[in-house]
Amino acid sequence: MNKPQELERNVVVHRRRKNGGAPVKKKGQSQRIDGPHGSGYLSTRSLVKSYYKGKIEIPVLRGVDLNVVQGEFTTIVGQSGSGKSTLLHLLGVLDAPDSGEVYFDGQQIDNLPASARELLRNRTFGMIFQFYHLLPELTTLENVLAPCMIRESVWGYWRRRRQYKQRAEALLERVGLSHRLRHRPSELSGGEMQRAAIARALIQSPQLLLADEPTGNLDETTGQEIFSLLKSLNTEQQLTIVMVTHDRRIACQTDRVVQLVEGRVVENPSS
Repeated sequence: MNKPQELERNVVVHRRRKNGGAPVKKKGQSQRIDGPHGSGYLSTRSLVKSYYKGKIEIPVLRGVDLNVVQGEFTTIVGQSGSGKSTLLHLLGVLDAPDSGEVYFDGQQIDNLPASARELLRNRTFGMIFQFYHLLPELTTLENVLAPCMIRESVWGYWRRRRQYKQRAEALLERVGLSHRLRHRPSELSGGEMQRAAIARALIQSPQLLLADEPTGNLDETTGQEIFSLLKSLNTEQQLTIVMVTHDRRIACQTDRVVQLVEGRVVENPSS
């Protein structure tokens, strides 16, 4: 798989510094680190994460081992407060574990410098959140285009603006919002805002989609529509998806369900 050159360069520089300046790969060769589960596309090893309330430590993850196969639709379920969102944030390098490791495509990513993690989230990962996180002052089309604006310089975006706009419009048509391009979030329903957030997550053609309770703020019918959209993306484009949900009726429709119990992953939980 071809990784963005900037990410590869940041990874090499970071590892070179950690090794006292010694090069970690020969010119023209790709450095690949085996994950804990062999050929796993996204995997973790012994993830530990705690939070503190004053001086009181609150353990959340107690050694999570997880392996996601490329093209798989994996759902993470668990009781409220079990650490589902915490785990997803660690997978998306939005947060760092207290100990343990996260691998993507055989490369450890939790220890990357901030600039490389930002690049990974912008160009390789797509992320969907329960509360949409659309910018209220932007139109639907502008919200979908926001990652492209962040990725490019002003001149770079200006040169490619037509290409980006065409892709954004095509994605909004794909999610059923071609009639809402000029509307702002306050003028959209909850389901429409989530569809816009999905289009935004797809604008950079991500290799991995991470979804945190994407149906949790929606009624049952709308939630099923959003899930069906995600399922079609997985089926038609072989997009790897990891989704957190509390809805077991939705979870059981995915390729694989794992449950967080006492801070650890349990495979194939009983319903």
